[in-house]
Amino acid sequence: MTVRLAALEYDAVRPRELASFWGSLLGRSVAGDGVTLPASGSPGFALRFVATERPKSARNMMHFDLTSDSPAAQERSVALALSLGGRHFDVGQRGDEGHVVLADPEDNEFCVIAPGNRFLAGTGRIGALAGEGSREVGYFWSEMLDWPLVWDQDEETAIQSPSGGTKITWGGPPPLPKHGRNRLRWVLECDSPLEQESERIKDLGAVLVEAGPGRVELADPGDHEFVLVPDHPA
Repeated sequence: MTVRLAALEYDAVRPRELASFWGSLLGRSVAGDGVTLPASGSPGFALRFVATERPKSARNMMHFDLTSDSPAAQERSVALALSLGGRHFDVGQRGDEGHVVLADPEDNEFCVIAPGNRFLAGTGRIGALAGEGSREVGYFWSEMLDWPLVWDQDEETAIQSPSGGTKITWGGPPPLPKHGRNRLRWVLECDSPLEQESERIKDLGAVLVEAGPGRVELADPGDHEFVLVPDHPA
């Protein structure tokens, strides 16, 4: 029984606008309300923008850290994001961290990291998906995906596929307050029956949120939702 990351879902008031923004920023193809993110030699995933009438009202529980291979490349990434409709965003940063905090046209936060970041070396354009969560959450995802921990210190954790690519990180306490269902959610594909796989995942510490035809939504030990779907839909 295996599960793999297939996509990251974003709730979006204007799905196609966000798909266009992220496709252009990342240099990837856009198909309808989604962006394909292939990764040579490492697991790739898609961005999917799901229509909602609920606008963003609080900080997201996850955000991308985009890498740069030079100061000029970092400046170009920031300039491109601004030209596409992004903006500078205040999350309480001091301004001397070496990264630039931005937001897309619907205020979803992301960071453009300065060159020379050793932790993100070799990860690719999307160096990390940084999120809120305790050590327990990091351990849960490591076991569920069968990805090794690549950081486990001071209650902060990170995992990465054995094939490399984007890291998933959790910043430890104190967590941000949660305001309703998260706007960003991982979609996982499984090669076993959904009911069987969801039971396995619940045994690891997840709880069931909602079950429907061909799709099960669960929440990890930090109450962050994710979706389980079959890898070959009927």
